[in-house]
Amino acid sequence: MFREQSQPGFETGTSQKNKIVGNIMKRMFNEYRDFFREFRSRFETTGAVTPSGRFLAAALSGPLKKHDGPVRVLEVGPGTGAVTRQIVKHLKPGDRFDLVELNDNFVDSLNRLFSEEDIFRAVAEFSEVHLCPLQEFEASEPFDFIISGLPLNNFPAALVEEIFESYWRLLAPGGTLSYFEYMYVRPVRRLVSKPDEKQRLTDLDKILGTHLGNHRIARDWVFVNAPPAWVQHLRRQESATAADSTAG
Repeated sequence: MFREQSQPGFETGTSQKNKIVGNIMKRMFNEYRDFFREFRSRFETTGAVTPSGRFLAAALSGPLKKHDGPVRVLEVGPGTGAVTRQIVKHLKPGDRFDLVELNDNFVDSLNRLFSEEDIFRAVAEFSEVHLCPLQEFEASEPFDFIISGLPLNNFPAALVEEIFESYWRLLAPGGTLSYFEYMYVRPVRRLVSKPDEKQRLTDLDKILGTHLGNHRIARDWVFVNAPPAWVQHLRRQESATAADSTAG
């Protein structure tokens, strides 16, 4: 993984190893099975080609490594929990973790993780999965980190603008927003698209370009992913209001 900056163990026996590998393979199979089932039926909101790979998930959750005191974290569009699995590794007692997911089947899968897997159960007491659109989600306090897996490049431009309004509304001053997109997806799509789709992609370029130009602090290039992806990290200015960030 390459980061582009911007300005504003122990040994185990063979049987134990086989058990660990078996558990990992079972978990991966379940995640891929659930993901592809939803991908076939709800492509627009699922968006990705495969569940997020571990390098992409690590890049998205990377900003959490640096936090010291209690923090509030929001994950948007967690899907089967591939990125969630990385996020929970960085959480500690006193933190708050909310997840907003629109797909009811994914919500069921996530709730099972928090009730069945040890790494999730360790943070379940201060975590909650919400079944609702991001635009309808309300929080008692803003979040220090927002990590999003929403497939923005699949959405109408007006919806993407609404989503960013929600990001800035929910993000605390000085907070970090991290999201991903596949490398060069809009220019490639534009080459083979009809006029209406070309216009949508052009509108997305303008919207995303404005937010990135005003707020981006870093971009990670994740080549070991299918397809390769950028992880964009944006920061809300300390003194900005949510309206200022949206307009800015």
